[in-house]
Amino acid sequence: MIPTSLRQLLDATQDQRLDTWQGRQVWLAREPWGELVVSLQGAQVLHFLPAPKAERLPASDTERLPEVDATSVAPQGWLWMTPTPQPVPDAIRGGIPLCWPWFANESPDGQGVMHGPARKAQWRLDATDEHEDGIELHLSPEIRLHEQLAPRAVIQANAQRLHVELITEHRGTTPVKLTGALHTYLQVSHAHRCNLEGLAGARYLDKLKGFAEGVQQGEPGIRGAIDRIYQSNNEVVLDDGERRLRIAKQGSDSTVVWHPDRELPPDTPVDVGYHFLCIEAACTRLDPVWLVPDAQHLLATTISRENTP
Repeated sequence: MIPTSLRQLLDATQDQRLDTWQGRQVWLAREPWGELVVSLQGAQVLHFLPAPKAERLPASDTERLPEVDATSVAPQGWLWMTPTPQPVPDAIRGGIPLCWPWFANESPDGQGVMHGPARKAQWRLDATDEHEDGIELHLSPEIRLHEQLAPRAVIQANAQRLHVELITEHRGTTPVKLTGALHTYLQVSHAHRCNLEGLAGARYLDKLKGFAEGVQQGEPGIRGAIDRIYQSNNEVVLDDGERRLRIAKQGSDSTVVWHPDRELPPDTPVDVGYHFLCIEAACTRLDPVWLVPDAQHLLATTISRENTP
């Protein structure tokens, strides 16, 4: 899903260019390998659609599923974003926000902004490296976001996959505790159709039940609100009844699965609110990273299609 105004900018793009959308600078690409949109606010991938471009989610019977218009969701990319984003300086809901240097409200003093400052900060595009079958972008923040840690992002896209890296370098003198996430919003036919593979038997914390501990019995299916932190470094397969996507990761022992069901955020209209599911590569309270001086940590997610239509 991509807002109409952003779709128009992308349709007017040949090859690659920078433009302004919703008060934000965005980098757009329409290439033989596919489409990619990255916001320089937050170094946030907003849209990815690999070739062939004809990938669509057909309208289907939604009679028993809550408040969804299946005709409103074509054409499709692999990522979801709200059609009504908050204005700058707020962050855009959707795509792949970078949560850094902490996840959720887990800042060291408990007073930091939700998910850290990186997702609202302005980033610069340091380099683009074109390959025969895709592209690689390198980005870094325009201002310092932490007194000892420095992040940078690498985004790789081609006709087979989308790969995003968040690399943290320790440039200070004392150890630092680090959490974070690649908060991926995946486009789905309907959240309640989604089944996941790869999490059976994993221990989890259920945020909807005060972080109560549990063990996943069988593979999870999404049938209502879910907000769980699974302790797992396994690849996850998402099956929404229309396509199967593989979500692999590096540098993460937490997989966050989230959909709010009817308690949708204010910036998410009901008619599109069931067309996403978040599956996040994360480092959380279950697996914080302690970085020592001169060390670095790589958190990465790779999304690929299991079956080619």
